[in-house]
Amino acid sequence: MLFNLLVPLADEHIIFNVFRYLTFRSGGAVITALLISFALGPSVIAWLKSKQREGQPIRDDGPESHLLTKQGTPTMGGVLILMAIAISTLLWADLTNGFVWAILFVTIGFGMIGFGDDYLKLTRRSSKGLPSRFKFLAQIAIGTAATLWIVHISPEQMQTHLAIPLLKGVLVNLGWFFVAFAVFVMVGASNAVNLTDGLDGLAIVPVMIAAGCFALIAWLVGNTVFAGYLQVHYVAGTGELAVFCSALVGASLGFLWFNAPPAMVFMGDTGSLSCGGALGGVAVITKHELVLAIIGGLFVLETISVIVQVASFKLTGRRIFRMAPLHHHFEKQGWAEPTIVIRFWIIAVILALAGLSTLKLR
Repeated sequence: MLFNLLVPLADEHIIFNVFRYLTFRSGGAVITALLISFALGPSVIAWLKSKQREGQPIRDDGPESHLLTKQGTPTMGGVLILMAIAISTLLWADLTNGFVWAILFVTIGFGMIGFGDDYLKLTRRSSKGLPSRFKFLAQIAIGTAATLWIVHISPEQMQTHLAIPLLKGVLVNLGWFFVAFAVFVMVGASNAVNLTDGLDGLAIVPVMIAAGCFALIAWLVGNTVFAGYLQVHYVAGTGELAVFCSALVGASLGFLWFNAPPAMVFMGDTGSLSCGGALGGVAVITKHELVLAIIGGLFVLETISVIVQVASFKLTGRRIFRMAPLHHHFEKQGWAEPTIVIRFWIIAVILALAGLSTLKLR
């Protein structure tokens, strides 16, 4: 909004020229989202506590310590994340950019699915919310609508193409299969973050790290000079997603203030589904879907651990891990929660650096 209101005045008042720069507006988005989180966090948490007397329902089959340490902690903290992202993005982004609206649609849409899931868990006092089939169908519907929108507004030569990391100039035209692939990326990323969200601070920091990486990627891919220098595929208009990703970084950092051990609030499916969907959507728009699998490798590992566990039990009757997702396996082995969280953060940083290295290795 500030871009649209103030940049036309730049010719008369040079001070407004600063709003032309993505770097300035991205920085403003980080700070704004962070301040919104700090300002609204206590009130939102107090309101959630007043509505959730007993807090988030704890799984009976989960780690025994959770019944003692996490009982009574409210969930749906993702509402705070969504408010910070939406307000900050609308304030600092170019609102004539279709990609901005497409990614907000994905983020808020997936967040609403998560909100419905959290609401049912609370009202039923059960760890089971929306039926899995309904959640997947709703995510697929939103992902499909968003992908068709993204394809429509993307440059013609990039609409249904897949870029291959490490190979310069290579674009694979997937045709209409691209829609299914893009939906898989968004839904997969959304649920992968959801599976990772099981310990205080465990999911939100890797989300913040990935969002920071994609803020840089969006800025580079949307700049003809840097895209040419790095030999990555230029996609006009994606630079504005740097503002959105920066807002996600600020919102994540602000939420971590309240989610740091011992957590005052959980993000719930409201936050995890929306954050994961947002990362998937940005990856699709910037043509870095495969790089997301590297940068968000921690989420991939957590998801694979669940798939392997279920497959092994169904085929052989035996479990590979003491409990899945992977972080619960280490809890069962006696690792302290802060140890698991911090070591997983370190892994997330290493994978993010590996993913960013693909920008130069061509």
